[in-house]
Amino acid sequence: MIFMNKLFPDLYKKDIYEIDYKGMYEKGYRAILFDIDNTLTTHGTKADRSNVDFFKSLREIGFKTCLISNNKEKRVSPFAKAVGSPYIYKADKPSKKGYIKAMNTLNVKREQTFFVGDQIFTDIWGANNAGVYSVLVDPISPKEEIQIVIKRFFERIVLFFYKIKIDKVKKNDKC
Repeated sequence: MIFMNKLFPDLYKKDIYEIDYKGMYEKGYRAILFDIDNTLTTHGTKADRSNVDFFKSLREIGFKTCLISNNKEKRVSPFAKAVGSPYIYKADKPSKKGYIKAMNTLNVKREQTFFVGDQIFTDIWGANNAGVYSVLVDPISPKEEIQIVIKRFFERIVLFFYKIKIDKVKKNDKC
């Protein structure tokens, strides 16, 4: 079960818009690390007006942001430029090195940082390995490459046990 805990997110939301960013800022978080594909936009698409406005709203709250992707620079750089955020490409998630590099880039500590992504076996596991608060969101699009489709099957198993754990915690909180 200890291994499973490395796969469990600290928070699970439907999408990026369901997260209480002002509340997170009030709790002392100052930086947000984001995955791109299927978290902020569909796989391979450019940043659109809603992405640009979203990152502007985060900066207005006071957040620093950094994009962390396993993708190549030619994919990550244009998206990052459009939303006005630094980035780490070829991050080698779930390795913690990309997360640490992002925090160093933003000059923030682990306890001031949270990560948002859509994949358990790369995004969430990596954030947890780096000691960063992890937020899992549902993938934007069901159309994915075959290796991700296979991982999604195993993610459903992890989410099943995660939901049991959350239900147990809620039940204990009522007692």
